[in-house]
Amino acid sequence: MTDELGPRTTGRHAVVVGGSLAGLLAARVLSEYAERVTVVERDRFPEEPDGRAGLPQGRHIHALIQGGQRAFDELLPGLVAELHALGAPKVGIPADMVQWQAGRWFTRSTATASFYSGPRDQLDWLVRERVFADPRIERIEATEAVGLVGDADRVRGVLLRRRGADAHKEPYELAADLVVDASGRTTRAPKWLAALGAEAPAEETLDTGLAYASRVFRTPEPDPSTDTLGYYIVPNPGQVYGGVVVPLGDGRHMVTLSGLRDDRPTTDEDRFEEYARRLPHPVVADWIAKAEPLSPVFGARNTANVRRRYDAPGRRPAGFLATGDALCTFNPIYGQGMAVAAMCAVALRGALADTRRTPTTRRVQKALLDASRQAWDISAGADKKMPGVVGNATRTLLSERLTGWYVARVQDRAAGDPVVGSVFRSALALEKPMTALFAPAVVRAVLFGPAADTPAAPPLRRTDG
Repeated sequence: MTDELGPRTTGRHAVVVGGSLAGLLAARVLSEYAERVTVVERDRFPEEPDGRAGLPQGRHIHALIQGGQRAFDELLPGLVAELHALGAPKVGIPADMVQWQAGRWFTRSTATASFYSGPRDQLDWLVRERVFADPRIERIEATEAVGLVGDADRVRGVLLRRRGADAHKEPYELAADLVVDASGRTTRAPKWLAALGAEAPAEETLDTGLAYASRVFRTPEPDPSTDTLGYYIVPNPGQVYGGVVVPLGDGRHMVTLSGLRDDRPTTDEDRFEEYARRLPHPVVADWIAKAEPLSPVFGARNTANVRRRYDAPGRRPAGFLATGDALCTFNPIYGQGMAVAAMCAVALRGALADTRRTPTTRRVQKALLDASRQAWDISAGADKKMPGVVGNATRTLLSERLTGWYVARVQDRAAGDPVVGSVFRSALALEKPMTALFAPAVVRAVLFGPAADTPAAPPLRRTDG
């Protein structure tokens, strides 16, 4: 494969399929290496911070975890501060949340991690405003990609078709030196590649059958008995129901309930609180009972972990990359998607800027996959343990069993040990590598120290220190 978009490239055109966060951030990076970048979006972008039709996940909880915060600010400096200025709440962990996991309530000690929990529309709008302010980046809206142009050796463009009642339905070609698929978990790129005579990527899949339902509420009247910003009941193999309450700002909270395929949450508004009573403690259901519903209940079921191995050997054309959910998509319950979208864009920039190596398609694609690897290990590693999981990636290796045993001890101590808890949260937030869990101080506490005492009931107030 030859150099696609080296640091001194001029006169090149890159096309990004999909106006998702992953697509917009990829366009931002490519504008540094191509003369022109075109983002193709099947729907129309809203002019204000409103929901985008092609983003059904926008109706559910989104958490911008710390690894994502760092990546967004690296790509678009100051973006996280702008997000906070728009009213997106910053939630400190463990100080600001009442959390139950694996039979234990977490001590609400000083926050060592944080996430932003405002509406997804706010972040999307901020990113669009920044990205499309660059004159090198164009957009084509209400248009869907229906195929690739080229052959098994090289992609030379994308086949597009206008959408809408009055649109011309005949596909047309848009030439490009590089096509980036950022069309999300429902990507059709593997079929497009096969149509060119190339090999579609092997797919690793792992599906717990998890489904969830979300609803927006107006926050109950101030409760002097608690200072928490939200609640989090984490499912596990022995207790498969989940419940999350997070602030959206302006006196609103979003509540998401989850369960597995045998007992999925309902979208029946009258039964939403009833389903919350399945959780191991009534704290979330009691909160719902006092709150005022502001929206219908929206459900979601497409939650499988899927990783497409474009990095593996095979006949694939130069000039094509996949990023974001089109490359690797996770069970949304772990809140990793937005962070990984930004981390992939950072990896794309790094691979293209590396003067030591020619940025071949396969090399760049491997860098993108590596950027999502830790999130995959966390999500898939946890989901492998859930009852009824299916897919071709469910097998647990001996090394994974040993690591899993250790991480289970980490998790048990993270509930009350400030040292272990801090490192554990940083790894889950994609802020530190998983190897940080094996630092000497952590290993001593995990292997030789007792699990610290934790609250016997929901800790409705922070502790000192």
